[in-house]
Amino acid sequence: MLTKLLITLLVIVGALFYIRKPKVKQRSESVSQQGQRLLFKYITMGLVTVTLLGSVGYWYWSWQDGQQIVNVTIVSPNDATSQVYRVHKRDIGLTEITTIEGVKVRLSSQERIVIAPASSK
Repeated sequence: MLTKLLITLLVIVGALFYIRKPKVKQRSESVSQQGQRLLFKYITMGLVTVTLLGSVGYWYWSWQDGQQIVNVTIVSPNDATSQVYRVHKRDIGLTEITTIEGVKVRLSSQERIVIAPASSK
């Protein structure tokens, strides 16, 4: 959601630069007007830079969080058994998990899953 907002802001800023037609420069342009234009350009570039850095930071945080390895315990109420799998956080779905080894485990609606941080071994 945050990424969509940031991309929308970038498109709006880009459109403003594209649509804005350069005015015919007058010879008697004051120093304060030149300073205002320069300040506007710096503020705009700073905003674009902050937006891009925020997007990259959010993407990196999301990627790093998905790379974490967790222990997923599947408890079956019918058989009174439980199995533990090591899974990347990003590979946990509503009806299926994919283990580190690449095994896909489908979950029934009656099974209960417990997610815990992986123990250091």
